[in-house]
Amino acid sequence: MDSTVEILQESAEESAEKVQTQMNEFVVFIQEHIPNMVDFGIRLLIAILIFFLGRFLIKWLRKRIRNSLNRSSADAGLTQFTDSFLKISLYIVLFLIIAANLGIEINSISMLFASAGVGISLSLQQTLSNFAGGVLILLLKPFVVGDYIIEDTNKDEGTVKEIQTFYTKLTTVDNKTIVIPNGILANNSLTNVTAKAERQLDLRIGISYDSDLKKAKQLLEQMLKDIPSIMKDENLYVFVDSLGESSVVLGIRGWVKTDEYWTTRWDLLEKIKLTFDEEGIVIPYNQLTVHLDDGA
Repeated sequence: MDSTVEILQESAEESAEKVQTQMNEFVVFIQEHIPNMVDFGIRLLIAILIFFLGRFLIKWLRKRIRNSLNRSSADAGLTQFTDSFLKISLYIVLFLIIAANLGIEINSISMLFASAGVGISLSLQQTLSNFAGGVLILLLKPFVVGDYIIEDTNKDEGTVKEIQTFYTKLTTVDNKTIVIPNGILANNSLTNVTAKAERQLDLRIGISYDSDLKKAKQLLEQMLKDIPSIMKDENLYVFVDSLGESSVVLGIRGWVKTDEYWTTRWDLLEKIKLTFDEEGIVIPYNQLTVHLDDGA
């Protein structure tokens, strides 16, 4: 029994000595590194102050430049691109200043990018392509802010809202936002629907072979003359476009202002349906006719 107690006492004393030794080592470590910790804390506090001050100055400078560009009646796309490029550049400079204040050498950052190798180079290649695409868009002006465009490769379409450093933002008719890299828009074909002030209204209407063709053409010509938004100083056409399997296809062409295109199209289609119904002009639709042979 006594030997067991002695063993327990010795074990407790050894544990206490180990704990005491570890505590002493921890205290010594803290005492040795307190100056470094205080120095890092001061650097971190200064870095936070630099960040907030730098962010305030960046916002102030961007606002001044935006106002200056707006006063000079610069293109909205140029203003947005310049503002986006300025924002990215100034925040990179701010990051480097903060890193230098924290004791991080710029050479170390360069080595970090270099060690990333191929991945970084490919990423930068795509980024530079998008940047170059943005510059080309501003110089060549295939579209400007406010235009309705269709990107022909992926069929993305919408109204141009922002032309930024690397991306262009479109807003769709149902108020969704599409973000397209500038490199894609600069290197692929696109359709600018609103580039011109006028747009041709081009419709095809089928009537049955039993309907009065001349009467149908006269009705369509009169409708074109009666709709105010269709330009009367431009040529108006009503013609037989083709002879289909189940209908005579009539073509209608006229010119309208681009911003009135859809409302005019909808109005004309409605008038055609109602007028043809009143005048007995049949617009055929696909039907299946089954003939039964009584002698079978």
